[in-house]
Amino acid sequence: MKAARKLPSSTFLALIILLTACAPTATPSALPPTAAPVTPAPTIAPTATTIARVALAGPQSGARMTWIDASTLIYIPSSQFTMGSGVGDAPEHAVTLDAYWIQQTEVTNRMYAQCVSVGACTPPTQELGGPVYSNPEFANHPVVGVTWDQSQAYCGWAQGRLPTEAEWEQAARGNDGRIYPWGNDEPACDLLNAAACIGHTTEVTAYPRAASAYGLYDMAGNVFEWVGDWYSATYYSDGPTTNPAGPDSGQQRVIRGSSFETDMDQTGSAIRHYGAATYHSRDTGFRCVVQQPKPLAPYCQLSAFVPTGVAAAGECQLPVTDVAGQYCAGGNGFTTINIPQGALYEVLDKQLNCTEAVIDGQRRLTCEGPRAQESTHEIQVCNPACSTAPSVTGAEPACDSGYTLAPGSSSCNYTPVVGQAGVSGCPLGYVLLDNAGQKSCAIGPGADGQCPTGLYLDSLVNACMPPNGQSEIPYGIDNPTLAGQTFQGCAQGYSYDSTFQCCQAQTGGTYPGCAPGSTFNTDLGACSPAQVKLSGPGCVTLSMTTLKCSEPVDICSSIKTEARCLQNSYACEWNEQASVCQLKNK
Repeated sequence: MKAARKLPSSTFLALIILLTACAPTATPSALPPTAAPVTPAPTIAPTATTIARVALAGPQSGARMTWIDASTLIYIPSSQFTMGSGVGDAPEHAVTLDAYWIQQTEVTNRMYAQCVSVGACTPPTQELGGPVYSNPEFANHPVVGVTWDQSQAYCGWAQGRLPTEAEWEQAARGNDGRIYPWGNDEPACDLLNAAACIGHTTEVTAYPRAASAYGLYDMAGNVFEWVGDWYSATYYSDGPTTNPAGPDSGQQRVIRGSSFETDMDQTGSAIRHYGAATYHSRDTGFRCVVQQPKPLAPYCQLSAFVPTGVAAAGECQLPVTDVAGQYCAGGNGFTTINIPQGALYEVLDKQLNCTEAVIDGQRRLTCEGPRAQESTHEIQVCNPACSTAPSVTGAEPACDSGYTLAPGSSSCNYTPVVGQAGVSGCPLGYVLLDNAGQKSCAIGPGADGQCPTGLYLDSLVNACMPPNGQSEIPYGIDNPTLAGQTFQGCAQGYSYDSTFQCCQAQTGGTYPGCAPGSTFNTDLGACSPAQVKLSGPGCVTLSMTTLKCSEPVDICSSIKTEARCLQNSYACEWNEQASVCQLKNK
């Protein structure tokens, strides 16, 4: 049995800065189990034409849906899986779970700040060595310094609850019995933030290559996560095998996963931990489950965004590039960057020493920064096909379908359209539905390929639909009567406006901010992929940081295969004679 650890004695001095415009300001309240009720929409006498219900495929395994706190929910269908490691307090046993939606990432500082702003959550404790909650630089880092009660309060505000221990483990391991979220390969610094790889939290989207079978991030490493269950060493043997929710009472709450301080051999997905409900630390956060998302009315405003790979002038696509990870090895700081096939790049900072390799078909640039200092650098990545394209001053901000960009503003205003199809079909951003000859328009994906908040992309009709199967709910459709009858109100902090058929913030500007993995670009007045700046024709400029590293830490000896060793060649080398992976001598 593993109790939650006490804080180390090391100190981390951080300047606490007030949240700026890049941090969002508010969102909803909650349902289970103790949250305040949503604000109901008024019932309106029927005067308008209703929309016929059409057959839907329903959410499929791994379906994604943007949720009311700007997170992404992942759908996990009802199924059976093998839970437990077979060791100690985690004997293997078959468990059957009903379907549920779970957040793709850990709750971030930016997301948590929304809940605090409407009074539904209390601020986290600022932990020594933890990211500064109020500093926008850490907006996409997981919130830490939260107790079990604070975590559950947030999940309730977001219309959900903490996952059960079984739900968490299924989301991490899938149904194929894998040891780690990514599979059975040995853990290493290119897959997770653990051991001495970095030494502090990272952004919640920093390790997409190590996502679980369902597409969840950081199910190993970064921070531990609270779950809903009371802890019992014998519950796996004594509890039910269908939808187990933990003992009725207990002394400790279960904590799952691992953190940036966890040894590599303790990062398996079946390992259990526990701590008092009042426990909080610099490496413990959480994510939420929404069992049955309700069709709340849409927000009256959302932030504009810049789609990844937005078209530049001359129909030229901007290259899609991102920081894959940051590492310490041999006392030096390294950062790896994914480069698209065929793209050209230029290292703009001559302090960097960069080498290129192809790993699993992905071009990857590994850059070593100045020793014994943390520093920020820039790399420009260009699409060579854009060399003759007209000058590009930047990308045009876009809005979700059903919204229009307010003139001179970064806000997208909810603008429903007439539901009947015209002679030319449906407006841009909408899909034509044909139900037994009755033609109507339904909202479709936006410029980023995503559906508006609270909707998933249904594969049968290729339109955005609420997960409860009520296709006639008029998202993006101007029908006050039907909206008043079918939308299930607004969440805490918002009031239903029957004229505009949307949820109006009760305090100015308190709408969701940028999604995890993106940041507010003040030059463009929109959310854009984090750390990426738009530059010349067909080019993006990527800002990246190399870390200040301490003495060399052996991250290689736990790797057992030559292939995995070579994938971590920035720090490791394969010793053919001894058949071991070892730290490079520098």
